[in-house]
Amino acid sequence: MSVWNTFIWLIYPYICLTIFVLGHIGRYRYDKFGWTSRSSQMYESRILRWANPMFHFGILAVFMGHVMGLGIPQSWTDAVGISETTYHIMAVSVGAIAGFCTIAGLIGLLYRRRFTKAVLGATTKMDKVMYAMLGLVVVLGLINTVSGVATTYNYREGVSVWFRSIFYFNPQPELMVVAPLSFQLHGIFAILLFALWPFTRLVHVFTAPVGYIFRPYVLYRSRDDHEGSRARRRGWDKVDTIPRRR
Repeated sequence: MSVWNTFIWLIYPYICLTIFVLGHIGRYRYDKFGWTSRSSQMYESRILRWANPMFHFGILAVFMGHVMGLGIPQSWTDAVGISETTYHIMAVSVGAIAGFCTIAGLIGLLYRRRFTKAVLGATTKMDKVMYAMLGLVVVLGLINTVSGVATTYNYREGVSVWFRSIFYFNPQPELMVVAPLSFQLHGIFAILLFALWPFTRLVHVFTAPVGYIFRPYVLYRSRDDHEGSRARRRGWDKVDTIPRRR
C-alpha cells in the first residue's frame, strides 16, 4: 500500500477516535455547563415541530442500520437464516427511507437556522462546521445506500470487516483500498465527524435526563400583587391617591 493509504486507513482512524474519547472527557470535566444541545425552540417552533422529529428519528434509524451493517458479521445473519439477498433488500429499502427522512429534517433545520434571525444569531462557527460535516456524511451514506441497488460490491465483507478490525487492534486497511470511492469518502468524513464531535452540540447525545425523574419539585411563586384565591377583576384596579404618613 501507498503511504497515503497506510495513513488514512490505519493511522487516521486511531487519531480521530483518540480525540473523540479524550475530547469528551475534557469537555465533561471543564465545560459541564456547555454540555448541552443549545436548544433554540424559544426562538422558533413552527418549522422545528416537524423538522426536529423527522431528523432525529431518521438519524436514529440510520444509526441502527450502521450497527447492523458494521457491527454484525455476515456469518451471524447467515446462521439465523437471513440470506444476503434478503438482507440487502431490507438494508436498501429501510436505509433509503431513513436517509431521505434524515435529509428532509436536516434541510428544514438548516432553513430555519439560516432564515430565522434569532436562531441565526445563536449559531456559532462550530455549529456551521458541524452541520456541513453532518450533511456531507448523511448525503454520502445515502448515495451508498441507493447505489447498492446497482452495485455488486458487498460492503459487509469489506468496509464492515475493516471497521471491526480497528477495535480488534488488528486493522486491515487493504480492505478499504479496494472499496468504491463513495464508500471511501463516507468513511473518511464519518471518522472526521467523530473527531469534531466533542467540540460541538452533538455531545448531548450522551446525556440522559435520569436525574430529572428523581429530583424534587420546583416551586414557583408569583410576584403578582393579587395574592390569595380572589379572582382578578376586569379593568383597572383602584389606586390609593391619599398620601400616607411615613
